[in-house]
Amino acid sequence: MTVTTVAKGADRAVGDAAASLLGRFAASRQWVAARSRIPLFGLLMLQAALSWRLDNSAFQDESLYLYAGHRELAQLLHHTPTFDNYSAYFSGAPFLYPVLGALADHVAGLAGARALSLLFMLATTGLLHALTRRLFGRPAALLAAAVFAVTGPTLFLGHLATYDAMALFLLALAAWAAVRTAALPALTAALVAPPLVLAAFTKYAALLYLPTVLALVVLAAVPGRGWWRGLLRGALVLAAAAGCGYGVIALAGRSFVAGVRSTTTARQSGTDPTGLLVRHSVEYGGAVFLLAIAGAVLLVRHRPAGAAGRPGRFALGLLLTGTALLAPAYQIHLHTLTSLHKHVGYGLFFAAPMAGYALSRLLGSRLHDPRRLGLALASCLLVAGLGIQQSAQLFRQWPDATGLVQALRTQVRPITGRYLAEESEVPRYYLRDLVQPYQWSGTYFFDYTDKKGRHYTGVPAYKAAIADRYFDLIVLRYGPTAALDRQIDGDLTAGHGYQLIAKVRADSGYGSGTWFVWRADGT
Repeated sequence: MTVTTVAKGADRAVGDAAASLLGRFAASRQWVAARSRIPLFGLLMLQAALSWRLDNSAFQDESLYLYAGHRELAQLLHHTPTFDNYSAYFSGAPFLYPVLGALADHVAGLAGARALSLLFMLATTGLLHALTRRLFGRPAALLAAAVFAVTGPTLFLGHLATYDAMALFLLALAAWAAVRTAALPALTAALVAPPLVLAAFTKYAALLYLPTVLALVVLAAVPGRGWWRGLLRGALVLAAAAGCGYGVIALAGRSFVAGVRSTTTARQSGTDPTGLLVRHSVEYGGAVFLLAIAGAVLLVRHRPAGAAGRPGRFALGLLLTGTALLAPAYQIHLHTLTSLHKHVGYGLFFAAPMAGYALSRLLGSRLHDPRRLGLALASCLLVAGLGIQQSAQLFRQWPDATGLVQALRTQVRPITGRYLAEESEVPRYYLRDLVQPYQWSGTYFFDYTDKKGRHYTGVPAYKAAIADRYFDLIVLRYGPTAALDRQIDGDLTAGHGYQLIAKVRADSGYGSGTWFVWRADGT
């Protein structure tokens, strides 16, 4: 035997061994599991790209929460006073998301805080996929995740540094735990309580979805354990949630109860007409809601493997689909558009499994049927097209404050200056390295005591302060507080010692606008 023959035999043996190894790896459970998740990873990358493309300076709420988080951190680490009682008017506990968002902001600025929200929303989509897979199977799970990932509210929240992404992630975690623990021992159902309570404290509006998660605990357990055991598991989760909630209140104190009342449970009604609220609700979630209705009907007619009987399936379909109506109904009751586009996204998370189930039933095993495939593809493209357009519109609702901040940075001074600004939260956030919180006043509320000791509130307070040249700088945009601006701007031009030093463009999705910057003479 020649050396060449031996070498060829050795090479062949190595090749056979490598092929055998690759074959075993390809057949392994790890590879099969990883391969099945490739479409989900691709979907998450698409969601991330569509959210990250959105661009604007900090929104008023972003500025407020991140700034508050920095102040809370300064108080915690250095005992620096916050100069504000955030708990009294925040719509979430100021020691939760604002602190976490401020940490991300400290590391990478506003982009870091928004990246944190994106991570929360990507994780929410992943949890939705896992939840739906356990309820209705893998095809429905991928389609549900696809529908949810490209809706306008989802893309918008994925690039907005507010409570919402974190609260929705925690709700998703609680909902997933409700389904995941359904086949496990009863005590494991208590694992639903911690994320559910944290979601409620992260943003108080999440309380609206607490009954949905509790009902999901019951209905997820019905197929394997029956109604009575399902109800007992629901009662266990309720008791655990009550205990967790009491513990958080005991640790944090009751100071933020006023915030719960003022922003959520006893919120002041607005004046927005019902028709406008219905129209916006349909725009943000109508397509997914219609798919969810179709899914609920199909779920009653067709029994998936391992599913409950018809009453249980009817209840599950009604629960998940009906939850999408909670936020619109609540805001129609209050007659306010404020945050509707964000809150609709919470309900879409619960409706998405039914939408995914509808699309999976539509496709079935007939992937080569052009009519079915075309209808399913058209539904997904409709949701995606609306979502891309809506998220871009939502991110243009406020003006880019970059120019204003640049103009103010040359005018403000530490410690002594006093500044009145419409939407003061935005320049206050960007100029926090120069200006202390007590130097800022806003156009929502103001009280003032003049040089003769007379006390004023509201419009008279602004007029008296302008007459005394109390403010070194005044910034008006004629935006959210346009009525007040028009009542006080005449005093600025009536010889009270103010000069118009800058006009900065403030264009937004609502049209063109201008920031007017006035400076007191001699400052």
